[in-house]
Amino acid sequence: MGWGAPVVYLCALALSLGLCALMLILAGKPALGGLFMLFRGAFGQGHSLLDALIKAIPIFLCSLGVALCFRMQIWNIGAEGQFALGAVGATWAALTFGTLPGVVLLPQMFLSALVLGALWGLIPAVLRLRLGVNEIISSLMLNYVGILVLEYLVFGAWKDPASFGFPMTSEFPPAALIARIWPGWLGKLHWGLIACPLAGVAYSVFLNRTRLGFELAACGEGERVARYARLPYGFLVLLVMGLGGALSGLAGSIETSATLGRLQPTLMVGYGYTAIVVAWLARLKPWPIAFTAFLLAALRVGVEAMQLELQIPAAFGQIMEGAILLCVLAGQFFLAYSVSLKRPRTGPPAQVAEARP
Repeated sequence: MGWGAPVVYLCALALSLGLCALMLILAGKPALGGLFMLFRGAFGQGHSLLDALIKAIPIFLCSLGVALCFRMQIWNIGAEGQFALGAVGATWAALTFGTLPGVVLLPQMFLSALVLGALWGLIPAVLRLRLGVNEIISSLMLNYVGILVLEYLVFGAWKDPASFGFPMTSEFPPAALIARIWPGWLGKLHWGLIACPLAGVAYSVFLNRTRLGFELAACGEGERVARYARLPYGFLVLLVMGLGGALSGLAGSIETSATLGRLQPTLMVGYGYTAIVVAWLARLKPWPIAFTAFLLAALRVGVEAMQLELQIPAAFGQIMEGAILLCVLAGQFFLAYSVSLKRPRTGPPAQVAEARP
């Protein structure tokens, strides 16, 4: 299986690109030219790689939160809503305590985002433990509720009077903005990047070096196994859903502060749904999650370039993500099972001896 997994994943990626080329042909676009534009827009220029790195930051954080829940076979599909609530929490702190200095205001924004994201993640956990509600359905439905809460605020109470009718809050004060790392062409790269290695190291240490991480892995074998081993299953469900929601909320706060500088509906571009694809492709491991998050972020940048040049729909990128995920999941069949061909017997059927009385 050491060399088989890379071969299967490369074949699955090639198959997904072939499906995308077929869709381009059906849309009346040049297939090879479109794929060339995709890769050139994603990896062919320095600013494209920089844009991909910036987009990979929220995807990576949301993916870690999703992967932590998946480790325990808790299917958290609500990273998108938790991302939205994290952005709402950071905006509330920025608008309420905007006169504070940055060393106080930014931690307050992050804390508000962590708390709101965690609380939003705990709702499906409580519904599962108390009422037996499937967390897939409840967390998915809460995505729409979270996005509507964001839109309600930017269309209503938090709408900037000077926005000429556009749904957005007023600009954050300078103290509420995450600073850039370098000037020049790297000026868009911000200090929110350091949250990714810190979260990745914490994720690895928690799972591999703590008792709770061991119990979490044991609970991943099934709820009945955890109950039989007298593990605190209910507490661990609340823990992973709370931590997963907090990581997605942190991603929302960083994206709001560093990229937009205000809250507006354009913040919601599907990072929480992409996180599910990334977590599965990386098999829930932190460093493969980092690589896969950057890869899918680069594909997003490439699709944006291809969209401008070929005039294709914006949903084409989501179709590509779905095709990649389906092909990789199908390829995992060959990693989990071996196919063997058996020849049918050609001789006479075996005689069955009758038992003597």
